[in-house]
Amino acid sequence: MLLNLVIMLDTLISSKTRVKLLLKFFLNVNTKSYLRGLESEFGESSNAIRLEINRLEKAGMLSSFVEGNKKMFRANVKHPLFQEIHNILLKHVGIDQIIEKVVDGLGKVEKVYLAGDFAKGLDSRIIDLIFIGDIDKFFLLKLIDKAEALIDRKIRHITLTHIEAASADWNLYAAEPFLIWEKETSANKTK
Repeated sequence: MLLNLVIMLDTLISSKTRVKLLLKFFLNVNTKSYLRGLESEFGESSNAIRLEINRLEKAGMLSSFVEGNKKMFRANVKHPLFQEIHNILLKHVGIDQIIEKVVDGLGKVEKVYLAGDFAKGLDSRIIDLIFIGDIDKFFLLKLIDKAEALIDRKIRHITLTHIEAASADWNLYAAEPFLIWEKETSANKTK
């Protein structure tokens, strides 16, 4: 199924640069970047990136603002298709499968954060996750093995108790980890 989704995404979006930009901005809504930064990050010409950024901005999918002397871009979370694009990218990466196969099976997970390259909006063969809660680590390893086979990517993980997470130095990560799953509580249900 995942291979079919990757083929479908490549068929629907023939521009590899556009796929990189969507991953960059739509996986982590806190991601912002500028043209030259994207050029060095993607290893592509600024013209190819500029064309795609202009298309996405014209379509209202990216918004821009000036920071210092740089024109910065970020996902327009108010765009009517934002959530759908975000969900498609989660499926493309395989994070939805991780949540379904790993988190749902553990039962004592409070939160899951995405870190590493994907938190920076970069595609990678490794998905970095931070699990917070009272977690059966041996069972987690079994579930991660199954999820890795399903999504054909490696999963690197850290488990923290609620107390450890409260005192953790989140600045240790190259990009700020962002929440991708949280245990539903009665307070969350009323929102």
